[in-house]
Amino acid sequence: MMSEAALQTPPLAQGILGGTFDPIHFGHLHLAETARETLDLARVHFIPAGSPPHRDTPAVSAAQRLAMVRLATASNPAFSVDDHEVMSPSPSYTVITLERLRQALGASVPLVLLVGVDAFLGLPSWHQWWRLFDLAHIAVANRPGYQLPQMSAELQSQFNARMAMPAALNQSPAGKIVCFDITPLSISATQIRSLIKARRSVRYLCPDTVVDYIDTHQLYR
Repeated sequence: MMSEAALQTPPLAQGILGGTFDPIHFGHLHLAETARETLDLARVHFIPAGSPPHRDTPAVSAAQRLAMVRLATASNPAFSVDDHEVMSPSPSYTVITLERLRQALGASVPLVLLVGVDAFLGLPSWHQWWRLFDLAHIAVANRPGYQLPQMSAELQSQFNARMAMPAALNQSPAGKIVCFDITPLSISATQIRSLIKARRSVRYLCPDTVVDYIDTHQLYR
């Protein structure tokens, strides 16, 4: 029988990493693993976008991007893949995804939305962005020693009120902003697509399983 102390132990935070993953590459995986370790996350959920409202139409189908994410994450038991946005006909709004995850995982589980600096600075352009803080924490990945540039007044206000240390993420289910350092990998999906179009190798930029999938299905040619 579990002790009273064990029963009162709060659930560990769950990381959320969304994106088009067009294609997924080692930069995405490195960010997720660094966040998992640095922020003490129990799991990182990869959520490929179906119809991203803030991005151009992806170069390949949602089903193909989902397949590549599954291949890339299969070897890490702390990574999982959520296909709900891919299967949904509606635009992939983060606030809707977080509402769904909150209902599925419960009100007490800390959810941590993982974003890069550029995405964080653009947060006020997201659909109902102010509601994100009611549903999750936000963790901003940046390179060591990096200082966030000037933010919009509305984002700066939220940052000043919500800024916390990473240890705070497991103390409440949502509402904090933390920054964490990540060794930058100079890899981008745009770069990978350009290399493939030019008939150049992208091995060691993506997992071998993803490279083989791209070759087999002749993607990004």
